[in-house]
Amino acid sequence: MKAAVAVLAGFVAVAPDQRVFRTGVDLTTFAVTVTDRKGNVVAGLTKDDFEVLEDGKAQSVEFFAPGDGGSAPPMHLGLLVDASGSMQQDMKLAQGAAIKFVNRLPAAEDVTLVDFDAQVRVTRYPQRDFPRLVERIRQRKPDGFTALYDALGTYLDGADSQHGRKVLVMYTDGDDTRSALSLSDTLTLLKASDVTVYAIGLIDNAGSARQQLQMTLRQLVETTGGQAFFPTAMKDVDSAYDRVLAEVQGQYHVGYQSTNRVTDGAWRKVDIKLKRSDLRVRARKGYYGPYRPGS
Repeated sequence: MKAAVAVLAGFVAVAPDQRVFRTGVDLTTFAVTVTDRKGNVVAGLTKDDFEVLEDGKAQSVEFFAPGDGGSAPPMHLGLLVDASGSMQQDMKLAQGAAIKFVNRLPAAEDVTLVDFDAQVRVTRYPQRDFPRLVERIRQRKPDGFTALYDALGTYLDGADSQHGRKVLVMYTDGDDTRSALSLSDTLTLLKASDVTVYAIGLIDNAGSARQQLQMTLRQLVETTGGQAFFPTAMKDVDSAYDRVLAEVQGQYHVGYQSTNRVTDGAWRKVDIKLKRSDLRVRARKGYYGPYRPGS
């Protein structure tokens, strides 16, 4: 529990120095998902289709790459797997879906596996060790309470040192019964990070409890520009992973050099827009600017 609190304190302390991620010198780069009105990912857009506003001021797009193109930043994938006792019924099918997802993402340079119950376990696997990752996922047995927020905080602390594009996919029932971090703490960490988070939530609760858990998962992922999926049965989990895969591979990367030279570490609101009104954009809402003492 003390370790989780230390993660929060350390992460917030360095947050003002972060950009979303960098490509070249002082480029602030966002992962951007574009969908049509039916929710389908839209490919084939160009740099000229996008507009970027930072705190209401237009910025010049200087870096642009599609998600599956050779010019896209290197990708670091995170898998957060709920192995608590509440997953007893669904664990084997969940493991199979996660393994299939990993096998379909060969472009990832590495995968960080976070499996958790009341404790959080983290291991990072380079691409050459993916067979070991698959075996680790298969061996995990569900037991104990659920420290979801601590697991997220621990992953984000480790991902802070990685450079490039970071995507975290979490599979959980959404309930937290043991974390030292609160929901508010976790949202702060996510806002300060440069990770896009997706959630696949198989929630057995009914009525208002189900709605509350879904709302919590949506809060967590939408802070990062990600999305939550709620399959109604385990047989639908594969299709939920398919939708995540389509988004990950279809994201655009839009970068610019901010015209704001102030180094006060303040939050900067960013709006990424399209010149076409028939499409929808999903991305982070901003970032913390650079900070230098005495500025």
